[in-house]
Amino acid sequence: MPEIDDLREEVLRLRGALAMREREARQRERVLRRSYNATVRALADAVEARDAYTARHAERVASYGLEIARRCGLSADDEPELEFGFLLHDIGKVAISDAILHKPGQLTSRERIVMRQHPVIGDEIVRGVEFLAGARQVVRSHHERWDGGGYPDNLAGDQIPLPARVFAVADTLDALTSDRPYRAAASFDSARAVIAAGAGTQFDPDVARTFAAIPNETLEALRLACAPGAVPPAATPAV
Repeated sequence: MPEIDDLREEVLRLRGALAMREREARQRERVLRRSYNATVRALADAVEARDAYTARHAERVASYGLEIARRCGLSADDEPELEFGFLLHDIGKVAISDAILHKPGQLTSRERIVMRQHPVIGDEIVRGVEFLAGARQVVRSHHERWDGGGYPDNLAGDQIPLPARVFAVADTLDALTSDRPYRAAASFDSARAVIAAGAGTQFDPDVARTFAAIPNETLEALRLACAPGAVPPAATPAV
Protein backbone atom coordinates (compact mmCIF):
# COMPACT_ATOMS: atom_id res chain seq x y z
CA MET A 1 0.00 0.00 0.00
CA PRO A 2 1.37 3.43 -0.97
CA GLU A 3 0.51 4.97 2.41
CA ILE A 4 2.46 2.27 4.28
CA ASP A 5 5.42 2.60 1.92
CA ASP A 6 5.46 6.36 2.43
CA LEU A 7 5.29 5.89 6.19
CA ARG A 8 8.21 3.46 6.10
CA GLU A 9 10.26 5.89 4.06
CA GLU A 10 9.51 8.68 6.52
CA VAL A 11 10.49 6.48 9.47
CA LEU A 12 13.77 5.59 7.74
CA ARG A 13 14.42 9.25 6.95
CA LEU A 14 13.82 10.27 10.57
CA ARG A 15 15.98 7.42 11.84
CA GLY A 16 18.82 8.53 9.58
CA ALA A 17 18.44 12.14 10.69
CA LEU A 18 18.52 11.13 14.37
CA ALA A 19 21.61 8.98 13.82
CA MET A 20 23.37 11.89 12.13
CA ARG A 21 22.42 14.23 14.99
CA GLU A 22 23.78 11.70 17.48
CA ARG A 23 27.09 11.45 15.60
CA GLU A 24 27.35 15.24 15.50
CA ALA A 25 26.63 15.48 19.24
CA ARG A 26 29.31 12.89 20.04
CA GLN A 27 31.80 14.75 17.88
CA ARG A 28 31.04 18.01 19.72
CA GLU A 29 31.51 16.22 23.05
CA ARG A 30 34.88 14.85 21.92
CA VAL A 31 36.02 18.31 20.82
CA LEU A 32 34.80 19.82 24.09
CA ARG A 33 36.54 17.11 26.15
CA ARG A 34 39.81 17.74 24.30
CA SER A 35 39.43 21.45 24.97
CA TYR A 36 38.82 20.80 28.67
CA ASN A 37 41.88 18.55 28.87
CA ALA A 38 44.08 21.09 27.10
CA THR A 39 42.90 23.85 29.43
CA VAL A 40 43.49 21.81 32.58
CA ARG A 41 46.95 20.68 31.46
CA ALA A 42 47.90 24.26 30.61
CA LEU A 43 46.83 25.37 34.09
CA ALA A 44 48.77 22.51 35.70
CA ASP A 45 51.87 23.45 33.67
CA ALA A 46 51.51 27.06 34.81
CA VAL A 47 51.50 25.96 38.45
CA GLU A 48 54.52 23.69 38.03
CA ALA A 49 56.46 26.32 36.07
CA ARG A 50 57.01 28.09 39.39
CA ASP A 51 58.99 25.14 40.76
CA ALA A 52 61.55 23.41 38.56
CA TYR A 53 61.85 20.52 41.02
CA THR A 54 58.25 19.42 40.61
CA ALA A 55 58.32 19.10 36.82
CA ARG A 56 55.73 16.56 35.61
CA HIS A 57 54.63 15.96 39.22
CA ALA A 58 50.98 16.60 38.42
CA GLU A 59 51.10 14.27 35.42
CA ARG A 60 52.66 11.47 37.45
CA VAL A 61 50.27 11.91 40.38
CA ALA A 62 47.33 11.87 37.98
CA SER A 63 48.65 8.71 36.35
CA TYR A 64 49.25 6.91 39.66
CA GLY A 65 46.02 8.27 41.12
CA LEU A 66 43.83 7.12 38.25
CA GLU A 67 45.28 3.61 38.47
CA ILE A 68 44.65 3.45 42.22
CA ALA A 69 41.19 4.99 41.79
CA ARG A 70 40.26 2.42 39.14
CA ARG A 71 41.21 -0.39 41.52
CA CYS A 72 39.15 1.31 44.26
CA GLY A 73 36.06 1.24 42.04
CA LEU A 74 36.21 4.82 40.78
CA SER A 75 35.97 5.10 37.02
CA ALA A 76 37.39 8.01 35.03
CA ASP A 77 34.72 7.18 32.45
CA ASP A 78 31.99 7.86 34.99
CA GLU A 79 33.84 10.67 36.78
CA PRO A 80 36.18 12.38 34.27
CA GLU A 81 36.77 15.22 36.75
CA LEU A 82 38.97 12.82 38.73
CA GLU A 83 41.88 13.49 36.40
CA PHE A 84 41.24 17.24 36.49
CA GLY A 85 41.36 17.24 40.29
CA PHE A 86 44.63 15.30 40.36
CA LEU A 87 46.21 17.64 37.81
CA LEU A 88 45.02 20.84 39.48
CA HIS A 89 45.49 19.87 43.14
CA ASP A 90 48.02 22.66 43.77
CA ILE A 91 46.42 25.38 41.68
CA GLY A 92 45.95 27.47 44.83
CA LYS A 93 49.73 27.89 45.06
CA VAL A 94 49.58 30.47 42.28
CA ALA A 95 48.49 32.91 44.99
CA ILE A 96 51.34 32.04 47.37
CA SER A 97 54.33 34.38 47.19
CA ASP A 98 57.67 33.08 45.90
CA ALA A 99 59.28 34.15 49.18
CA ILE A 100 57.21 31.48 50.94
CA LEU A 101 56.89 28.94 48.15
CA HIS A 102 60.64 28.78 47.48
CA LYS A 103 62.00 29.54 50.93
CA PRO A 104 65.06 27.28 51.41
CA GLY A 105 64.68 26.93 55.16
CA GLN A 106 61.84 26.11 57.49
CA LEU A 107 58.71 28.23 57.32
CA THR A 108 57.71 30.40 60.23
CA SER A 109 54.39 29.81 61.96
CA ARG A 110 52.89 32.71 60.02
CA GLU A 111 54.26 31.40 56.72
CA ARG A 112 52.88 27.93 57.41
CA ILE A 113 49.43 29.44 57.97
CA VAL A 114 49.68 31.21 54.62
CA MET A 115 50.90 28.08 52.84
CA ARG A 116 48.08 26.00 54.32
CA GLN A 117 45.59 28.32 52.65
CA HIS A 118 46.42 27.04 49.18
CA PRO A 119 43.72 24.31 49.18
CA VAL A 120 41.09 26.92 50.10
CA ILE A 121 42.41 29.35 47.48
CA GLY A 122 42.42 26.57 44.90
CA ASP A 123 38.83 25.69 45.77
CA GLU A 124 37.86 29.33 45.26
CA ILE A 125 39.63 29.38 41.88
CA VAL A 126 37.82 26.34 40.46
CA ARG A 127 34.48 27.05 42.15
CA GLY A 128 31.91 28.13 39.62
CA VAL A 129 33.67 26.40 36.70
CA GLU A 130 31.09 23.78 35.80
CA PHE A 131 33.38 21.21 34.21
CA LEU A 132 35.68 21.37 37.26
CA ALA A 133 32.91 20.80 39.81
CA GLY A 134 34.11 17.27 40.58
CA ALA A 135 37.74 18.38 40.79
CA ARG A 136 37.01 20.50 43.86
CA GLN A 137 37.02 17.40 46.10
CA VAL A 138 40.73 16.89 45.47
CA VAL A 139 41.70 20.56 45.19
CA ARG A 140 40.28 21.36 48.63
CA SER A 141 40.87 18.12 50.53
CA HIS A 142 44.20 16.78 49.23
CA HIS A 143 46.00 17.63 52.51
CA GLU A 144 43.43 16.04 54.83
CA ARG A 145 44.54 13.02 56.86
CA TRP A 146 42.64 9.86 57.76
CA ASP A 147 43.20 10.57 61.48
CA GLY A 148 41.80 14.11 61.23
CA GLY A 149 45.14 15.86 61.59
CA GLY A 150 45.19 17.41 58.13
CA TYR A 151 43.96 20.71 56.73
CA PRO A 152 42.11 22.93 55.88
CA ASP A 153 38.92 21.38 57.32
CA ASN A 154 40.29 18.74 59.73
CA LEU A 155 38.21 16.04 58.07
CA ALA A 156 38.70 12.46 59.22
CA GLY A 157 38.00 8.99 57.85
CA ASP A 158 35.14 8.74 55.39
CA GLN A 159 34.46 12.46 55.75
CA ILE A 160 37.34 12.93 53.33
CA PRO A 161 36.15 12.46 49.73
CA LEU A 162 37.46 9.19 48.30
CA PRO A 163 39.25 10.91 45.37
CA ALA A 164 41.22 12.98 47.91
CA ARG A 165 42.10 9.84 49.90
CA VAL A 166 43.35 8.22 46.71
CA PHE A 167 45.32 11.34 45.85
CA ALA A 168 47.07 11.33 49.24
CA VAL A 169 48.63 7.94 48.47
CA ALA A 170 49.54 8.85 44.88
CA ASP A 171 51.06 12.16 45.96
CA THR A 172 53.22 10.56 48.64
CA LEU A 173 54.33 7.89 46.18
CA ASP A 174 55.50 10.48 43.69
CA ALA A 175 57.07 12.75 46.31
CA LEU A 176 59.18 9.89 47.68
CA THR A 177 60.20 8.42 44.31
CA SER A 178 61.21 11.74 42.70
CA ASP A 179 64.58 13.46 43.02
CA ARG A 180 64.70 16.54 45.24
CA PRO A 181 67.53 19.04 45.79
CA TYR A 182 68.06 17.67 49.29
CA ARG A 183 67.78 13.92 48.58
CA ALA A 184 67.77 11.30 45.85
CA ALA A 185 64.60 9.51 44.80
CA ALA A 186 63.60 6.51 46.88
CA SER A 187 62.66 3.15 45.38
CA PHE A 188 59.07 2.04 44.94
CA ASP A 189 59.61 -0.54 47.68
CA SER A 190 60.78 2.15 50.10
CA ALA A 191 57.75 4.28 49.24
CA ARG A 192 55.49 1.27 49.79
CA ALA A 193 56.90 0.84 53.29
CA VAL A 194 56.23 4.48 54.16
CA ILE A 195 52.66 4.32 52.85
CA ALA A 196 51.99 1.03 54.67
CA ALA A 197 53.29 2.56 57.90
CA GLY A 198 50.94 5.52 57.45
CA ALA A 199 47.83 3.42 56.82
CA GLY A 200 45.20 4.28 59.40
CA THR A 201 46.84 7.58 60.35
CA GLN A 202 47.76 9.58 57.28
CA PHE A 203 46.13 7.29 54.72
CA ASP A 204 42.86 5.45 54.27
CA PRO A 205 43.85 1.83 55.11
CA ASP A 206 41.67 0.42 52.32
CA VAL A 207 43.26 2.70 49.73
CA ALA A 208 46.71 1.84 51.09
CA ARG A 209 45.94 -1.88 50.74
CA THR A 210 44.66 -1.36 47.22
CA PHE A 211 47.83 0.50 46.30
CA ALA A 212 49.98 -2.26 47.83
CA ALA A 213 48.57 -4.73 45.29
CA ILE A 214 49.78 -2.73 42.27
CA PRO A 215 52.98 -4.29 40.87
CA ASN A 216 56.15 -2.20 40.62
CA GLU A 217 56.18 -2.89 36.89
CA THR A 218 52.85 -1.11 36.52
CA LEU A 219 54.06 1.86 38.54
CA GLU A 220 57.25 2.08 36.51
CA ALA A 221 55.30 2.00 33.23
CA LEU A 222 53.08 4.83 34.48
CA ARG A 223 56.12 6.87 35.51
CA LEU A 224 57.87 6.38 32.18
CA ALA A 225 54.73 7.44 30.32
CA CYS A 226 54.97 10.79 32.13
CA ALA A 227 58.68 11.37 31.44
CA PRO A 228 59.64 14.54 29.51
CA GLY A 229 58.99 14.00 25.84
CA ALA A 230 56.58 11.13 26.42
CA VAL A 231 52.96 11.39 25.37
CA PRO A 232 50.82 11.94 28.51
CA PRO A 233 48.71 8.89 29.37
CA ALA A 234 45.16 9.19 28.07
CA ALA A 235 43.49 8.44 31.38
CA THR A 236 40.26 10.11 30.36
CA PRO A 237 38.97 8.47 27.16
CA ALA A 238 37.13 10.52 24.58
CA VAL A 239 33.39 10.46 25.09
